[in-house]
Amino acid sequence: MVAPAAPEITEEEILSAVDVRTEALQTLRELGPPDLVHLIKQPVKNPSSSKQFGVYHHVTGIDASSSASLAAYVNTLIYSSDKTNKVTSGLYCCYNAFSRLDMRVQVTIPGTVESYCVDERGEKRGATDILWLETYLCGVLRAYSYADDGSGETIKKIVGVRRFNPITNTEAEHRFLDAAEHLFFKGWQLGSDPEIQVPNLVSNHLTTGLLNYIHTTGRYTSGINLFEKLRTRDVEISSLLARVLISADEEVRAISVLHDTWEHIPMDYSILDTQAEFCKNKGRCDLALQAAKRSVVAAPSEFGTWARLAEIYVAMEKWELALLTLNSCPMFTYQDKDAPRMPEPHRVSLPLLLESRLDEINDIDASNENELVHVSLRKLHAANYKGTFLKAYSLLTEITAKIGWDQLLKFRSNAFVMEEEYRTEKQGGGGLASGVHSRNASTTALKGHSNISVNKNGAEPGGEDRVEATSKSDKDKPATDGASEADPVKKAGDSIEKPENAIPSETGKSGSEDPNVQGQQPEFSNKRLCERWLDNLFMVLYEDLRVYTIWRTEVSHHREQSMQYIKSAEEWEILGELAERLHHANEAIEAYRACLSIRFSPKALKGILSQYEREGEVRPMLEALIRLIAWQYRWYSEFSPALLYTIRKLIEEEGAVKVRSIIQSTSLPQPVLDLTHHYAALCAAFRSNGSDG
Repeated sequence: MVAPAAPEITEEEILSAVDVRTEALQTLRELGPPDLVHLIKQPVKNPSSSKQFGVYHHVTGIDASSSASLAAYVNTLIYSSDKTNKVTSGLYCCYNAFSRLDMRVQVTIPGTVESYCVDERGEKRGATDILWLETYLCGVLRAYSYADDGSGETIKKIVGVRRFNPITNTEAEHRFLDAAEHLFFKGWQLGSDPEIQVPNLVSNHLTTGLLNYIHTTGRYTSGINLFEKLRTRDVEISSLLARVLISADEEVRAISVLHDTWEHIPMDYSILDTQAEFCKNKGRCDLALQAAKRSVVAAPSEFGTWARLAEIYVAMEKWELALLTLNSCPMFTYQDKDAPRMPEPHRVSLPLLLESRLDEINDIDASNENELVHVSLRKLHAANYKGTFLKAYSLLTEITAKIGWDQLLKFRSNAFVMEEEYRTEKQGGGGLASGVHSRNASTTALKGHSNISVNKNGAEPGGEDRVEATSKSDKDKPATDGASEADPVKKAGDSIEKPENAIPSETGKSGSEDPNVQGQQPEFSNKRLCERWLDNLFMVLYEDLRVYTIWRTEVSHHREQSMQYIKSAEEWEILGELAERLHHANEAIEAYRACLSIRFSPKALKGILSQYEREGEVRPMLEALIRLIAWQYRWYSEFSPALLYTIRKLIEEEGAVKVRSIIQSTSLPQPVLDLTHHYAALCAAFRSNGSDG
């Protein structure tokens, strides 16, 4: 299979990129940045009198099990198509997140290869076999962690990253799983997803990578065998085994594992959470609720347990309890992946792979459209949410989609103390001391009664992720293109009721310290104090709904007037995301199609692909996949787990012969089709269901 093209970023000063990487080693927290490959070149003509210069790019998915495999990759770059310059030396840097070392291989032309590692102080050390094993495993995990989901968002974050598939056959899989088994009990050292407060044996980047690999490739038997062996050493690993068994459609065996484990460790929150998720997915929310409550008791400081309980209350349509549970969630400031911070380049070369050339997927001018985006669309804070705040906001939008904004505000005012009633009560001499101050939403959620609660909850205010509410003057500006203030558009914006501010928990506590009001019972004594971060989420949701309502009113108004509704491609993309966030699937597809009618957008096409998947439209799915895969190759990525998973599921349902036939029957260039055939060949290499017929 043809490899993606190699981008080149030219430095202002030789080795400045390597120096910056060395200085950044002490700041790395988790898996580390993508591998850095640095080359020193000089012109072929008059080499003695010509000045050398440095070029580099980043890469993931290269076999880092030994110095020889990394040197082999450097050698593929030495004999590249650049005929005007020759490589005099190359350096490959690969981060070992277990030992906090940067493994490096120096290749000098001609002839010598030197391997060593650099610690956080920049000092050289010798490279041992165990360090190479750790480095290899970290390399595979980074390949999955930094892989794009098909929307292009990850690719656009870091310029010039080549992404390769680290595991292309069963032999490579065996080596990966052997390394994972050997280092499994050190996995907590790698850190964890942002929703996990403290990495542990079953929640860390190693277990996330293993589950992601098994989910992507469908190699459930290999995963079951691995976790069965590890389970004999620690029973907590049973939760991972049960998750894989459920994915493999061996539910009876999974339930048996969960039951046996529960008898040994009845308060293990990962086991309880797995039970709750399984029961909820089976429609037995009554059973899921009991497991979720026990899970919260077992791990009250973990966001995931509270979020699961809130999900179950939403499924049971217990809206007040869902809001109270959400209010109790401990929120964590989002920590992004370890991205490289490189010096300002002298020149950037982003060559195009001929095999991925397809005029219709050209989006090179997309970065110039930002100035065409209306200010109201640029100010939608929800688009930037990640981690715990993204999950909490998703739950809030799900509730809104089911009961509507007005009903949400009603349940919110029933559950929490509103600013107006607090002010009225305070003017009347009341207080919060004996009522709200002595109650707790956490206990209310666990007991399942919305009129019982105690003191303060364990949620953190949200720190840097707080979003200040948009000012009233900004909110009164409709997202229109010159629409008159007298038209229906402005009325549409005003039709969304702006939420009244709730009283934050710190205000209620300070108000309750007045010794003169200790014996008074305010009218809202059965209400709780709202965390400031949740109050901010309501304001952000209001802004989303306001902009969405104005957009839909504008569309309707233009249709009635038989006028064309004009937006830029970037605006259509943002509107599609907005509709998707608010669970309006049809409107999201409408916006994404409008975006694609102007220019290619991987995010828009990925959104439409999701609709095709839901509706089971095979040919449109494959046509979208062909273009997304070609776009990935165009930006140096031969591997997207999300796209590989989609093709694998399609082959399982339709058969490999039918899928290959449909791919081949399209009118696109053969080299472009071969890129998609490569994904189908991976399924055959892993002997996925349906790949033999």
